[in-house]
Amino acid sequence: MARIGFVGVGNMGGPMALNLLNAGHSVKVFDLSADAVATCVAKGAEAAESATDAAKNVGIVVSMLPKGDHVRSVYLGDDGLLSAADPGTLFIDCSTIDVATARDVEKAAAAAGMSMVDAPVSGGVGGAAAGTLTFMVGGGKGAFEAAKPILEAMGANIVHTGGPGNGQAAKICNNMILGISMIGVCEAFVLAEKLGLEHQTMFDIVSTASGQCWSLTSYCPVPGPVPASPANNGYKPGFSAQNMLKDLHLSQDAANGFGASTELGKAAMEMYESYVGGEGEKADFSGIVNMIRKK
Repeated sequence: MARIGFVGVGNMGGPMALNLLNAGHSVKVFDLSADAVATCVAKGAEAAESATDAAKNVGIVVSMLPKGDHVRSVYLGDDGLLSAADPGTLFIDCSTIDVATARDVEKAAAAAGMSMVDAPVSGGVGGAAAGTLTFMVGGGKGAFEAAKPILEAMGANIVHTGGPGNGQAAKICNNMILGISMIGVCEAFVLAEKLGLEHQTMFDIVSTASGQCWSLTSYCPVPGPVPASPANNGYKPGFSAQNMLKDLHLSQDAANGFGASTELGKAAMEMYESYVGGEGEKADFSGIVNMIRKK
């Protein structure tokens, strides 16, 4: 079993760290939230004094951080993870960040004699707790093979997407589709309501017809048809509207940087900006249906 440092054990990282513990690994955790660390320690983790302490005397470091700026600051510099770790340490960054940052940090890791993959996830907090996440993994083949057994303790679908940064590329494209398709499903349900169609009737038809998609069948944005969806829990976030807005911004930064036309992605970003700036500030991203109803 491996000795692992884990930096960032919040809503997503915490359940992931616990799954590593359940798989028999030794895990040393750090987070800016003392409560998040305490939750892991209560399940058998060791508390690290700092992010750099979490990277010392371990063979593998997993990170789950909010933004690319955080990844740069935590990994690079004299007090960064790369400076603190032993040569040959494997780094697995599960943050969702911009492609350029992922590639820069992985290049720095290689120069420091480390292995690294970018491995953003899909599946939400529920998937993190259940150990059913999908990992989109960018990096060299050797680093991917080394990371795979660790990722398999936290997820059910581990996909090698190619070289450094390609995990982030896949996540950005996936979530742009998700943001667009959720808006389409929400608009269709609002139209159905105005036309006199019951939610369940609409669901029963579309879930087996050409309009079927994950946003409908697994995460239906109206109460009733999918009991586990946030719509049946007051739109408390499984995947927050703020996180969706972050990912849509990443998609548009990538589109602008690499010369791609993504007009629907841009429109979805603008809609979520309005939603997060209003009632959706602390809601699930599927709750945008409520804003659409009021338009």
